[in-house]
Amino acid sequence: MKTILLIIIMISITLTAQTHRFIYEYHYKVDSTDAERRKVSMVLDVNPSDVKFYNYDFVVTDSTNKTKGQNNIIWDDTPALIRKKNSNFNSNYINVQNMFIVDTEDHVNWKLSDETKNMGGYQLQKATTGFGGRKWTAWFTKDIALSEGPYKFKGLPGMIFEISDDKGNFKFTLVKSYKLAKTYDTTSIIENFAGQKAVKIPEAKLKKIMLDNFNDPLHEFKERIKNNTDPTARFMVMGIEVKSSEQMKELSEMTQDHLRKGNNPIELNKAVRYPEK
Repeated sequence: MKTILLIIIMISITLTAQTHRFIYEYHYKVDSTDAERRKVSMVLDVNPSDVKFYNYDFVVTDSTNKTKGQNNIIWDDTPALIRKKNSNFNSNYINVQNMFIVDTEDHVNWKLSDETKNMGGYQLQKATTGFGGRKWTAWFTKDIALSEGPYKFKGLPGMIFEISDDKGNFKFTLVKSYKLAKTYDTTSIIENFAGQKAVKIPEAKLKKIMLDNFNDPLHEFKERIKNNTDPTARFMVMGIEVKSSEQMKELSEMTQDHLRKGNNPIELNKAVRYPEK
């Protein structure tokens, strides 16, 4: 009897030590005034000790690098965050010229509804919340006993299959899930992006850095040109080759316009207020 009990416990430990990977299809508007929405695949890794949410393209690039011995890097405007399991504290990884970590405490207060629907053979229940200055509707299932979901959305009595805001800016939909034999190592694609260890800063400092970057968006680019010793080097900004210093003002203004139009974060109440023209 004791032997049987030991086997059951060992099996249980083995199962809980696995990583549950969920793939979400993420539709989002870069510019809230534009009808166009981008679509990417996002990873939610529910590991034994932590939870990670990031772009699936990072996994593809990492796999290619390992297979072909390459050192390609990729980063974009999609969220990347890590939190301890069953915690509301998120470490947000953000790239503004350099890689930073901003720790936030994020509580999501849900209101459960009796409304249900079926999706992929699962019965989903509706829940709503106000978070980050937006109103959200989520659909979750109690059939998967994980109180998790995409981005910072967690805390429901089951797994979130779908969540969207009421303005149609953002939508996450679960499209696939499977188990990994071991925790996927994200060290080279998140924690040490391009060999650079992320620096932890307070949220207020990040906003200042973003404003400074807006006011002089080509600062580091101009420094690279200034310190360049290779006469054959070519310098590109937004697909345009820089051949003279006279171009800098126009390119800076173009970059600022791009930053204004792309200023539509998931948490609207944390949007940086860039100066208008």
